[in-house]
Amino acid sequence: MRSTPPPLRASQRTVQVCLFLVAAIAMFGGTLQMYLGQPDTTPRLDNIHRFMAGVYFSTGLICFWAAMTIRQQGTLVYLLAFGVLAAGIGRLVSISQVGLPQPAATWLGFLIPELLLPVVITLAQMASQRQPSRAA
Repeated sequence: MRSTPPPLRASQRTVQVCLFLVAAIAMFGGTLQMYLGQPDTTPRLDNIHRFMAGVYFSTGLICFWAAMTIRQQGTLVYLLAFGVLAAGIGRLVSISQVGLPQPAATWLGFLIPELLLPVVITLAQMASQRQPSRAA
């Protein structure tokens, strides 16, 4: 007879919800950017933009899979959190080099989760790995 796994700990659920959120953002954003491309630019920049949109979308799929299999995940969660943080740092570099796009609230609305979610994911994953398993 198959036993049901114990319920997820709060820290595991936190990581899972954050990964689902990142997955939704990346899959939606990747799809939108693949469709829109980089209008009013050179073919080279449009090509790079749509390539990165594919990377963005596929990262969303990886986040979705990691969230679905959260009980088995370890280092992957930290790598995904680092990827989101690196994206936020890239956005900060862009803002420092060429300025904050308009409307500012929209772009800050992208930036703030990119800087906060990795911290939440990392701390919750660390807590999950510190707690002993509740295996029956």
